[in-house]
Amino acid sequence: MRPQTEFEFSLPIGYVDQEGNVHKEGVMRLATAMDEIAPLRDLRVRSNQAYLAIILLSRVVTRLGTLPSVTTAVIENLYAADLAYLQTLYRQINEQGKSIITMTCPECNAKFDVDLADLGGS
Repeated sequence: MRPQTEFEFSLPIGYVDQEGNVHKEGVMRLATAMDEIAPLRDLRVRSNQAYLAIILLSRVVTRLGTLPSVTTAVIENLYAADLAYLQTLYRQINEQGKSIITMTCPECNAKFDVDLADLGGS
């Protein structure tokens, strides 16, 4: 059986493009060794280690709404809640080997577990 390598997600707030369109639905793929190594060569990471997450996410988020591509500029302009969500998702699917994340309902603040493998990833 082939392992699941892509995971669909929905950002809590969404990326707002220059025309005011909100992009929330996306896909993140599993990271490769090169995805984690390549950003270390980038001068932006050498001058600011926090930029590593920006470059890394721009490599593994393969789709966000109807955007033609997900660039570092897109990741840089995400709301903090969306960036934190993507970082958590990245850790869940890449470091822990699990596809279960804990979500919080934005209306009632109830916490619940979601198995990303059940959300239709391929």
